[in-house]
Amino acid sequence: MKTIKYLSVLFLSLLVFTACEEDEHDFGQITSPSNVQVTVDIAGADDINVNGDGTGFVTFTATANGALAYQFNFGDGNSTTNSSGIYTHRYTQVGTTSYTVIVSAVGTAGVLSSTTFDIEVYSSFQDAEAETFLAGANEGDSKTWVWDTNAPAYIGLGPVLDDYGNSDFSWPNWWNSIQPDDAEKACMTGSNVFVFTNTANGLTFEQTAGPSFVPGTYAGVIGVDGDTCHDESVATTMFGVKNVSFFPSSSKAALEGVDINTGEPYRQTAFKLSDGGFMGWYVGDVEYDIISITANTLHVRCIQEGGGFAWYGKYKVQ
Repeated sequence: MKTIKYLSVLFLSLLVFTACEEDEHDFGQITSPSNVQVTVDIAGADDINVNGDGTGFVTFTATANGALAYQFNFGDGNSTTNSSGIYTHRYTQVGTTSYTVIVSAVGTAGVLSSTTFDIEVYSSFQDAEAETFLAGANEGDSKTWVWDTNAPAYIGLGPVLDDYGNSDFSWPNWWNSIQPDDAEKACMTGSNVFVFTNTANGLTFEQTAGPSFVPGTYAGVIGVDGDTCHDESVATTMFGVKNVSFFPSSSKAALEGVDINTGEPYRQTAFKLSDGGFMGWYVGDVEYDIISITANTLHVRCIQEGGGFAWYGKYKVQ
C-alpha cells in the first residue's frame, strides 16, 4: 500500500451561541481539536499502480489533539462518523476518479477542525447488465420500481451466518410465510415508489413516495413503535437523490448460498445507496446483495445495521 499524509489546513468552525434570560446553557470549556492529520492507504497502490489495484478500497486514519470523534466526507456522496478515526471506504466509480475528501475532528459542543484534500482512486468492478436492468442502458433513462406484492415472501427474514446444514444463511428461513398483499405491510407497499436513473456520473436512486416500514427488530434499536410505518421524521434519510455504488458481494450468503426459488447462486454483485438511502424497509444504513435481477424484477438481501438479522425484499418495475 502507498501511504499519503495530509495535514490540517482548516482549523476552526464557527460557533454560534443563542441565549435568553429564561433559557441559559452552560457548555463548559469549548475546546477545538488541533493538529488534525490524516493518513491515506489506497489498497494495492505502488510505484506502478499509483491509484490502487482496482478494488477501490481506501483506509483513512485520522488523528487530532482533543478530538472526541471524527467525521468523514468521502467526496462520492457517502459520509460517516466514528470515534476511532480509522475507516475503510470503497470507491466504486469505474475508472480513475478524483475525490475531494473532508475529514473533521469533533471537539466539545460539536466544534470542528477540518482538513480537505484530493485523492485519485482506481476502481475496476462493473456490472453493466445490472445497471441497465435497474435504470436503462442510456444516459437519461430511468425506471420506476415498486414492491412486488404479488409474489409470495416478498419480504423475508433469516440469519446472517447461521447454517444448520441447509444453507439457512442464504434464504429467509426464519420468516418466509408472507403472502401476497399482506395487510400489515399495506401502509408501505401501497405507496412506495423507487426511481433509478442512468446519469453521466453513474446511477442515482430516489424514493419519491413514503412512508417506510420499521420492523420490530430495528424499532427497538432506535426507540420507536415497531412493525408499522413511519414518516421521514423517523426514517430521516428516506427522501432525496442518492448515488448508487456497485461492488462485489462479500457476505457469506452471496458467496456460498443459492437462491431458494431457483437453485441458482447469488449474482455476487452488491449495491449501496449514499446518504443512508434504503428501499422502503428501514433497518439502518445497509448494503444490498443482488440475489437475482431481470429487466422487470429485483430480489435483494441486506443485513440490518448492527448485524444479527438478514432481510429479503422483492421488487418489480411499475
